Amino acid sequence: MKGTIIIAFIFLLVSCRQRTYELRTDFPFPEQNTAFEGYEDISLPRFDSLRIKNHLDTIFHGETDEFKRILLLRNWIRQKIPIDDYGDPYPGNDHPQGIIDAAAAGRGFHCGHYMIVQNGIMNAYGYVTRCLGSGPGIKGEADGHHGMNEIWLNKYHKWFLSDAKFNHHFEKNDVPLSALEIRDEYLKNKAADVVLVKGPDRVPIQVDSLKNQKGVYIQRNKEWFARWYTWLEWDKTSTRFSAWPRFDTKLNMYKDDYFAKNTWYWDGKPHWAYNTDDVTYQDKREAIEWTPNVINAVVTTGDGHASIRLSSFTPNLKEYQVNSNGNWARCDSVLTVPLKRDTEEFSFRAVNLADVGGPEYKMTFVSK
Repeated sequence: MKGTIIIAFIFLLVSCRQRTYELRTDFPFPEQNTAFEGYEDISLPRFDSLRIKNHLDTIFHGETDEFKRILLLRNWIRQKIPIDDYGDPYPGNDHPQGIIDAAAAGRGFHCGHYMIVQNGIMNAYGYVTRCLGSGPGIKGEADGHHGMNEIWLNKYHKWFLSDAKFNHHFEKNDVPLSALEIRDEYLKNKAADVVLVKGPDRVPIQVDSLKNQKGVYIQRNKEWFARWYTWLEWDKTSTRFSAWPRFDTKLNMYKDDYFAKNTWYWDGKPHWAYNTDDVTYQDKREAIEWTPNVINAVVTTGDGHASIRLSSFTPNLKEYQVNSNGNWARCDSVLTVPLKRDTEEFSFRAVNLADVGGPEYKMTFVSK
């Protein structure tokens, strides 16, 4: 996946009794996970506790759209946690609920804490979420570090970069962008072709503000925010909340020509992970933008039926479901369906423990 929805169309002629069928399929192409290890175990009580204690269900107001629900959750995080980039040492012990409780008592937090809370809450609702860091990496000028998340959107079949600290993300042609897509746009033309949007209503903004160490608000424009994604690192192990308080991870970095020819500076020095065993360099983009929840299917045909074998890498998989008459119902990963009518249509999806359904894999058998 390179920022676009990839739809595969497969045509296969099959003979069933006196009928010959053409099989047409419509589905997002699956990219396997080869670079990341583990995922949050949302069956743990700590995830339920995070939802229940904070009454998070009440913010949806009956909203069923996945993306809008995610943005409402992010907006809640920003409303509840004040920004304080200079408050070290921070309370909360890097636990999502500890941070939320300390924020309720008036303490502010930096970007890494927003990342931790967003990761815990989004995964608690079954939205596959991972943690990453970034920076402009410019020696002697801008070389800070920023923490945020990428969240997998089943609706769009892609990852998008969600910044809970500023309650915003980037879009192009109304499609939310991943971290690598923002980086592409910045390196191409300083993000001139993308839009920075804020809040659950996705309001386009040209500038946003933050306080400096003296407490003075400074206005920063879209280009400034996009520049933060020049350099990127992802947690290689995606169990930050499940493993708490003993979480530890190595990093994944995407190594393209820009990465190979330049150096990431952080606090005046090359990034600490250079030339260590703590970083794995990924030279294939699809290894970073792999596709959770996406189904792969193998179809064979017999006398008046089709045999279907489903597979997917779905964190916290609960079941597969089939829809052939307007209603979703549980099905096995290996099943047989009858082919009797001129047209037979089936849709399949993977569903996780939070009852979040992945992208649909559509099959249509058309009699010839």
